[in-house]
Amino acid sequence: MFYEVELLREVAVLAENLDRDKLVSSRFIVTRLLEGLLSEKADEDLGYFLAVTGLKRIGKGEVVRNSGDVFFPVVFNCRMFLPHKGDILEGVVHHVYRLGVFLRCGPVKYVFLSARKMPNYRYVVGEKPVFLHDDLARIEKDVVVRFEVLGVRWIERREDITKEFMMLASLQGDLLGPVTGPDGLDL
Repeated sequence: MFYEVELLREVAVLAENLDRDKLVSSRFIVTRLLEGLLSEKADEDLGYFLAVTGLKRIGKGEVVRNSGDVFFPVVFNCRMFLPHKGDILEGVVHHVYRLGVFLRCGPVKYVFLSARKMPNYRYVVGEKPVFLHDDLARIEKDVVVRFEVLGVRWIERREDITKEFMMLASLQGDLLGPVTGPDGLDL
């Protein structure tokens, strides 16, 4: 789920960003590293890049012939999030449909909880649709739900989804289901 890893990245500094003495500040290199991780977002094997927790070393830059650009090897620690089948997580409901609900869980935008995996819940149609449990617990928009991960799939590129994990969820198990209602009160 959450872990830390040591990574190495090559950070490119364009020749136009070097000062007169052909030097560049470490702050500029770290900023470029963070921009690169932000655009990279996630990795199939490592998971989502959450935070750089430590900078180990900035190596000596190597100049690329012809362009004058400089590449710096940077070693750093990074906190990662990689969901696995069987993990117990919490997510916030953002869409309710007859066939189930979509949740968001941290950086994961696409978590599907099928109505078939919600025992003793029934769909109630209305202006604000809801899944209602026999004991009156409700799963509706903005409710936090504790769930078990049934499966995880990596999507490199599909329509508007780029470098994302998608998960299937279940409420079949102990202590799974709504954690708080939309008003923030514990159920």
